[in-house]
Amino acid sequence: MVTERDAWLRLTIEDPIEPELPICDPHHHLWHRPDSRYLLEELLQDTGGGHNIVSTVFVQCRSMYRKDGPEEMRPVGETEFVQGIAAQSASGQYGMTRVTAGIVGFADLTLGAAVAPVLEAQIAASRNRFRGIRYISAWDASPEIVSHADRPGLLSEPKFREGLACLQKYGLSYDACVYHPQLMELVDLARAFPGIAIIVNHIGDPLGVGPYAGKRQEVFREWKRGMAALATCPNVVMKLGALGMPNRGFGWYQRATPPGSAELVEAMAPYYLWCIEQFGADRCMFESNFPVDKISYSYTVLWNAFKRLAKDFSAKERAALFHDTAVKAYRL
Repeated sequence: MVTERDAWLRLTIEDPIEPELPICDPHHHLWHRPDSRYLLEELLQDTGGGHNIVSTVFVQCRSMYRKDGPEEMRPVGETEFVQGIAAQSASGQYGMTRVTAGIVGFADLTLGAAVAPVLEAQIAASRNRFRGIRYISAWDASPEIVSHADRPGLLSEPKFREGLACLQKYGLSYDACVYHPQLMELVDLARAFPGIAIIVNHIGDPLGVGPYAGKRQEVFREWKRGMAALATCPNVVMKLGALGMPNRGFGWYQRATPPGSAELVEAMAPYYLWCIEQFGADRCMFESNFPVDKISYSYTVLWNAFKRLAKDFSAKERAALFHDTAVKAYRL
């Protein structure tokens, strides 16, 4: 089924640049909701635009939780659901892409040490694909910003940290999702847990709406300081992506036609190049964040933008940015 958004995205069509370059997409979602469907078929329509997507990583999105049973165990239903799609992909009947080669799920880390049985259930449900936990702690004081945590300071709470400590026992990573004013809180967390791999989603979510609208340079300076501090933590790696989300303030999704890859590079380059400069290519990975970012541009155009941005890097650095860092971070 062609949606209005699909029809809009087709107003800007590009051929894939360097279609042979291997890509691991380390951040996408899968769901079937009353008003939105993004399952294997829809994902493959996007990845089938000509880029060489060899593998992907699913990241939690509150999809298909169990409807009953202990509250803390209900998120295991999401892993069971995604494992089924991974098995579909592994059958070989849907092309060569290893869809959901890795799974990042959810567990309530504020349970403290009591989260351990949930982690064990997640691992058991995934048949060796479960790689880590994402607990979104993005919070802002402004009512104009959607906060995903119900309170500030979550990363510093003793119970949360007790739960986070459990990840190391099971060899799991932590996907961190915060807004840019919270980056120094994340630095403190990373320094307190040097043995846990922390994968920062969406370049630390620099905001551009609400009280941050019209303050892009001010936000950029604050964000750069946070990135530089995070880069001093060797256990932290960075996902480069998600600037198409509405709260970034670029407004591409509101235009008559979608942006092309050359225009995207102009907007994205200051952010992504700063991250690569601070962390190095071997600690950075491009991400699609689909279908969330699909509101602003097509999958093919997005990866073209990444390839344009990285064209002057060495072959080794480009391999890291498009594939190797993700494979290493998620132990694929």
